[in-house]
Amino acid sequence: MAPTDELVFAPLGGVGEIGMNLGLYGFGPRKARTWLIVDLGMSFAGEEAPGVDLVLPDIRFLEGEKKHIAGLVLTHAHEDHIGAVLDLWPRLKCPIYTTRFTAGLLEAKRAGEPGAPSQLPVTVVRSGGTVDIGPFGVEFIPVAHSIPDSHALAIRTKVGLVVHTGDWKLDPTPVVGLPTDIARLKALGDEGVRAIICDSTNAVRDGVSPSEADVGASLREIVGKAKHRVAFTTFSSNVARIRGIAESAYANGREVVVVGRALERVIGVAREQGLLDGVPAFRTAEAYGYLPREKVVAILTGSQGEQRAALRRIADDDHPEIALSPGDLVVFSSRTIPGNEKVVNHIVNALTKRGVEVLTDRKALVHVSGHPRRGELAEMYRMVRPQVSIPVHGEALHLHEHAQLARSLGVPEVVNCYDGNVIRLAPGPAERVDDVPFGRLYKDGRLLIPEGGRSIPERRKLSFVGAVSVAVAVDRQGGLAGDPSVEITGVPERGEGGIDMLDHVLDTVVATLDNLPKARRRDPDALAETLERAVRSAVNAVWGKKPVCHVHILEV
Repeated sequence: MAPTDELVFAPLGGVGEIGMNLGLYGFGPRKARTWLIVDLGMSFAGEEAPGVDLVLPDIRFLEGEKKHIAGLVLTHAHEDHIGAVLDLWPRLKCPIYTTRFTAGLLEAKRAGEPGAPSQLPVTVVRSGGTVDIGPFGVEFIPVAHSIPDSHALAIRTKVGLVVHTGDWKLDPTPVVGLPTDIARLKALGDEGVRAIICDSTNAVRDGVSPSEADVGASLREIVGKAKHRVAFTTFSSNVARIRGIAESAYANGREVVVVGRALERVIGVAREQGLLDGVPAFRTAEAYGYLPREKVVAILTGSQGEQRAALRRIADDDHPEIALSPGDLVVFSSRTIPGNEKVVNHIVNALTKRGVEVLTDRKALVHVSGHPRRGELAEMYRMVRPQVSIPVHGEALHLHEHAQLARSLGVPEVVNCYDGNVIRLAPGPAERVDDVPFGRLYKDGRLLIPEGGRSIPERRKLSFVGAVSVAVAVDRQGGLAGDPSVEITGVPERGEGGIDMLDHVLDTVVATLDNLPKARRRDPDALAETLERAVRSAVNAVWGKKPVCHVHILEV
């Protein structure tokens, strides 16, 4: 080890926000670090980015360090941890390391997505196994979560051991997959843990999360009491919940119909890997209409209100094969991700208006989180006994409450960290030593748009004030070569007093042109600027808002 070697942690996503997880570990001298990437996830766009599909982390820092990247490690297969891989890996082209189910689901995504890389260099590591990646020794420690094959990482370097928890909870009966390996975590604590980088999602909630097995028992009771169809929507990746729903259906003499590509993809991988052994094959959407109402349980995509998912289309009466009738029951066996409340409420209200009963976790035990509450966090700290705590995976409040808890448990050093911060973990005291570029990329159709680009702010503005387009043809002497053309988009048809807005804009353009000397008309830039100011002012006078105005000058 060189005297200048140090270990740092630098998140580029997921710290100060929910989703879009991307953590970096760097080892070596300050100007020649080798980097290990942990997870490469996405998040959903909100109202701040109209028309955008997904949000990905900005990896321009990593692109500049491309030659020094040892590899990418994926802790589990949730989209907020692997959802950016197919789009961003081609910019990095580094080795990928993960375990079997995560590798299988990533490959299924790759094979089914147009434009995805032809292949990914994935090394599959056994659960509980260890792999050397550059100067990092990485051990995959099983943890319970709401998707199979989730792992914490023990990351060893010459200057210390770090536990990166990933997403986890303490669930002795997770239904599918392994429980959290408590014995191994305690052994790491005995070995000596320099720092823990730990999930904060439920740090504001006291106690311990219920078990997945408890949800299964509740679902069986709900299906048993239902008189007509029961439709469940849940996260497509939650294999344990899918299994619990299926067992609830079969225990009550019902068939299971699965609707949605994302569900079909996950179920296919789960069956290949034996995670649904003993569960009969599910029926397809085509069988739905032939089953008696009291003999069907449907599992549907769309728990977050996704536009083209099955439940949204059913709620909008737009699905070609699936319909729900008054008296049927829809169960949201999920939580609503912050930012998706409006679209989920739209579905709930649309179903309720049609006489469909809706059940959520506010009324019954139909969902449990895959993240630790405060009681579980305290137990993790008692097992691992780290010298340093860095709360991650959460918004500011979650991080703050987690930090307060860690201090109360006697952790010697607790470091506040957000995206872009570089935190030295060892040697010496843990502290912020630098910052690196970070940000967002918007996936807009097939394009990745930088956060600072023009298109998204312009689109936001258009959504508030609309647009006016003006086209004017002038000859070389500054005379008009035809009548001006005007179009309005997203602007009210009539202004105050009932004035016709299109006529008002056209009159403004004509009057402005009539009042301009020919010399000024011969300057296209000056003419466009004058018309733009006049049109925006005229619309504002009868509407109270200034639209975006595009003026096109054609010289003939």
